[in-house]
Amino acid sequence: MARIYEFQGKDILKKAGVPVPKGECAATVSEAKRIAETMGKPVVIKAQVWATGRFKAGGIKFASTPDETEKACLELIGGTIKDLPVTKVLIEEQLNISREFYVGIIVNNSYKVKGPVLIFSTVGGTGIEEIAATQPEKVATLNVDYLAGVGPAEANQLLSTLFRDGDLSPELLSGLKEIVCNLYRAFKEYDARAAEINPLVLTQDQKIYAADCRFTLDDNSVFRHPEFQIKVPRDMERPPTKLEEIAWTIEEDDYRGTGYFTQMLPEIEGRGWLGFHGIGGGGAMLGASAFIARGFKIANYADTSGDPTASKVYLVIKSIFSQPIDGYVLMGACLANQEQWHHAHAIVKALREEAKNRQGFPVVILLAGNKEQEAHEIIRKGLEDVPLRWELYGRDYIYDTNFIADRVEALVKQYQEEKYAQIKE
Repeated sequence: MARIYEFQGKDILKKAGVPVPKGECAATVSEAKRIAETMGKPVVIKAQVWATGRFKAGGIKFASTPDETEKACLELIGGTIKDLPVTKVLIEEQLNISREFYVGIIVNNSYKVKGPVLIFSTVGGTGIEEIAATQPEKVATLNVDYLAGVGPAEANQLLSTLFRDGDLSPELLSGLKEIVCNLYRAFKEYDARAAEINPLVLTQDQKIYAADCRFTLDDNSVFRHPEFQIKVPRDMERPPTKLEEIAWTIEEDDYRGTGYFTQMLPEIEGRGWLGFHGIGGGGAMLGASAFIARGFKIANYADTSGDPTASKVYLVIKSIFSQPIDGYVLMGACLANQEQWHHAHAIVKALREEAKNRQGFPVVILLAGNKEQEAHEIIRKGLEDVPLRWELYGRDYIYDTNFIADRVEALVKQYQEEKYAQIKE
């Protein structure tokens, strides 16, 4: 999923007919002050970062004058919130809030639903999960028939479970229904996986505004929305690294199977980092836990499941080796429809190239599944004269992650002793 910023989400809402506070985005302190001067009223300054909990982290500030706005922006722009760089702020009018609601749409992937779910809560301003857990009577949900969509009838069905006759004025109830319908329209038009307004506020003069919002788009639809300039369509709380941008082109240019790559940290420093390569999620993550327990640090997470081509797997492996790592491990246990000899060809080509500048580099490969025997034969023949410390295991070791971790630890220790001894000399 690909996140967009709050100011982008509010542009979507505004086009869809959902009222939003008057506001404008600024990239410099002087620009922010000018916006505040133009508004001529108290404003709220919001750091534009992909993170929740901005207020507690100091990412939302209030100002009564342009000078106060300038001071607040000096603290925000160029700084960090939750370790995320702040390059833009949203300057909005302050609202006199009387009441807060929550309204959202998410895609439920469970086999019982497999579609969008409308959610409304009479309590806003906090996480919907927390509200549902502590005050379930204040939350209503409605599974959406995707072909039928959401109209007044569906909005009424959702809200009628929370509000009785007389709880809200007819005008307010009508306004809430319209917002539910318009939010769903925006959700569908922009190929969203999630669209949330939290809080949806009622002001003291009985007007409704989307005070904050969050949108994530389906990563396969990003090409349909170039206006957002999304470089890497992943659900990350930080901007992508240069390596992640390069690695994304692997997936972008070839949809045959998965070629996923993400770094655990934007910058890798020090020793003990492993290049981590998985096929699928469960068994691979068990292996990662075993490595971490032995003091290793995981530099990246890569996944090449779904039967990708050898060329695609090769490019993912090369991305992993683009990092300053002390070892490479493949946890490739896939007993479904994947033919593993494609991985074998990719492994041989990539490791033969890397071995030229990595004498004695540790490599541990767990590769199991269809064409396992043939894949192992390809790897053994392809790497028999390669000066790496490499070991290869099959299906007998799928659940023995501690053994695999022990072997990684032993090989990396030998490699580090030689590598860093040479540096000292």
